[in-house]
Amino acid sequence: MIVDEKLILEKIKNNENLSYVFYLLESDEEIKTLLNSANINSIERLSYNDHGIVHSRIVCGAALEILERLIKANVLPNIVTNRIGTIEDSKIAVLIASYLHDIGMCIHRKFHHLFSTIISSKIVERILSQLYLDIRKRIMIKNEILNAIFSHDESVKAITIEAGIVKVADGLDMSEGRARLPYKLGKCDIHAFSALSIKSVEIESDSNYPILIKVNMKNESGIFQIEKVLGEKIKTSSIKKYVKVLAIKDGSELKSYTFE
Repeated sequence: MIVDEKLILEKIKNNENLSYVFYLLESDEEIKTLLNSANINSIERLSYNDHGIVHSRIVCGAALEILERLIKANVLPNIVTNRIGTIEDSKIAVLIASYLHDIGMCIHRKFHHLFSTIISSKIVERILSQLYLDIRKRIMIKNEILNAIFSHDESVKAITIEAGIVKVADGLDMSEGRARLPYKLGKCDIHAFSALSIKSVEIESDSNYPILIKVNMKNESGIFQIEKVLGEKIKTSSIKKYVKVLAIKDGSELKSYTFE
């Protein structure tokens, strides 16, 4: 499955609850404004890559794809194993956390995962109030969402499957489109060049790893994105033992990575 902006639509099209949650996220004016502000800080002020709505959509699709593949491999999310809710509840939590994880960039890049957690709190409460009548369950699902948002930064060790999924999915948005605008604005460093070299990212599975990530690149500079960006997130995720990454150039494998 190719990681792109269209993937989220594929993941929610046959699920009424997820479609409704995604509608609530997409139609919320506060969320739109905060993500727009996040991109002003990220792209225009810091010459960094996209942290706005497109990035949110891409991470949502990738996260739900990862969650489904883990469930198929009998790796259950913590919302289920800790008796908080169902697989459907876990999908809702992952979707919301993925969409809101970078909203704190509206304040600053530094500590943005903490700012995202704080800013998202009331937003998450507002959305969940339209989904759950049981206040106890609503609070516990909210806690899981905020946990995943806070844990998406590579410096934070993820302690739930959901948080690990959001963290890894965040790292998968690394293809050329995300870096094109900063590059046009003058960013010419290894981060820009390596991202521009990546043509696409795919999520598959094999007999040993439920999450097989294929990074298709034009040249070897894309390896920097795997080792210094994606790899650092996988290492502090809760799902690293289930993940394998392949660097591929012109259909040939350059290097493989495991993180057990």
